[in-house]
Amino acid sequence: MKTTPYYAVIFTNTRTEGDNGYAAMAEEMEALARKQPGFIGFESARSGLGISISYWESTQAIARWKANLDHQLAQKRGIEEWYSWYKVRVCKVEREYEFTKP
Repeated sequence: MKTTPYYAVIFTNTRTEGDNGYAAMAEEMEALARKQPGFIGFESARSGLGISISYWESTQAIARWKANLDHQLAQKRGIEEWYSWYKVRVCKVEREYEFTKP
């Protein structure tokens, strides 16, 4: 990752039935986010409940990403087609550590 502190946007959601173009849009949005100034990284998991976390250098970078027109269109489709529920959390990461088995 990056030297702390940095910011995490945690997007937790439940999906509606069927793909309806979701997978393609998710790939497109991740690729677009990676090109944004201030983007650090991305992680996601789904097992009924979906959790996607994007990491950013600043709250200004997060605001620019939220204001991106292509991202706004994807958000609109998400509300209309792909999600039955979601929650967004913006968090400041002050420290991190990890373990890797040798």
